[in-house]
Amino acid sequence: MGRKNGTSRSVDRVALQLERETAYASLRLAKEAAEAASRAKSSFLATMSHELRTPLNAIIGFSEIMQREVLGPLANPQYRGYVDDIHESGTHLLQIINDILDLSKAEAGKLELDEDVFDPRDTIHSVRQLVRRRISDGGLSDMVELAADLPLLRADERKTKQVLLNLVINAVKFTPSGGHIEIAGRFDPETGVILTVKDTGIGIAPGDLARVLEPFEQVDSSFTRSRRGTGLGLPLVKAIMERHGGSLAISSEIDAGTRVSVIFPPWRAVVQTTPAHSLSAA
Repeated sequence: MGRKNGTSRSVDRVALQLERETAYASLRLAKEAAEAASRAKSSFLATMSHELRTPLNAIIGFSEIMQREVLGPLANPQYRGYVDDIHESGTHLLQIINDILDLSKAEAGKLELDEDVFDPRDTIHSVRQLVRRRISDGGLSDMVELAADLPLLRADERKTKQVLLNLVINAVKFTPSGGHIEIAGRFDPETGVILTVKDTGIGIAPGDLARVLEPFEQVDSSFTRSRRGTGLGLPLVKAIMERHGGSLAISSEIDAGTRVSVIFPPWRAVVQTTPAHSLSAA
């Protein structure tokens, strides 16, 4: 009887071991399949992004030549409006393509930083210039407030600009006419360099804050449906900031606006002995 029980337990152990090995093999195959799919997706997006960016850069370049009337004045004043629309649409499409490619790289752990030391003031002014027309067309007012002790940054300047551009475009998109947008920058030796974009827009419900940080997700309302985007802005901002060792903080209230801050860690601040000038412009 004892021998039979021992044999039964031995068979059970063998069966359990086989079951574990089968489960492990299935998990390994699933992991390999997922990794292969991810590599294929990244390769496809990289190829498509290159194929799309090449003609878009040509469209943007030629439209800039026409805007400056390098080869002579445009015969019909209406054409200038068309050229401006072509340039703006091409630039917008190029930004979407860059966002998709960068988010794909971030998901694959391949988002690389081209680090340098730069003045975030210049980056903020550049972003403000890029969105000035959108702010004006949207019937909005804006303001920039930078602390006197805002230091230089050791970071990827292009991606920092991409971060701020996404935040400001979101603020413009979801703020009705008559609203206000503010860009601010300050430095805290313990927290780091904090760049903030604040608006008086439609806001986000507390329960939706986590969802808007997921790719392709957006809050749903009659206002947002008329301004539908890709839903890549905030997820990409979060990925870029994490790659910098920083973070993103968002707070919002329905009909009261949204405040988004990106925080670069203190070690990325390059503190000057002579503080740069402060700026506050309406």
